[in-house]
Formats: sequence, structure tokens, C-alpha cells
Amino acid sequence: MGKRSKTGVLKRLREVKKAEKAALKREELRTRKDDEPPRESGDMIATEDDLAGYGFPVEPDEEEESQAD
Repeated sequence: MGKRSKTGVLKRLREVKKAEKAALKREELRTRKDDEPPRESGDMIATEDDLAGYGFPVEPDEEEESQAD
């Protein structure tokens, strides 16, 4: 058998390390999803203050205007 070049061996080691890291990340993601309680639908709704903070125009509701008068 011939002698392997050092660069080829190092390249394979990098590829193996990269594949192991990706597999570890996938496994961590699976465990995190299994351990995490299911979210309620109301968790993802932005309030008017949130929208105003991001620069979206916020118009007051008609009901709120009538209550303020």
C-alpha cells in the first residue's frame, strides 16, 4: 500500500469532525423539542407596543376611541 498524503488525511479528519458536529446538533434539537412544553397560540401575538417599537404604524381601535371620549 502506498503512503497517504498528510493533507488528504487531515481533510478526512475535518470532514468526520464536521459530520459529528452536525449529528450532535440534530440530536440536541430533538431532545430540546421533546422536553419543551407545547406553546399556546397566544404566545406569538405581538402587542401594539411591540409593533410600535418595530416602527409599524399603530392606529387605535374604534372601541378604544369611543371609550376615551
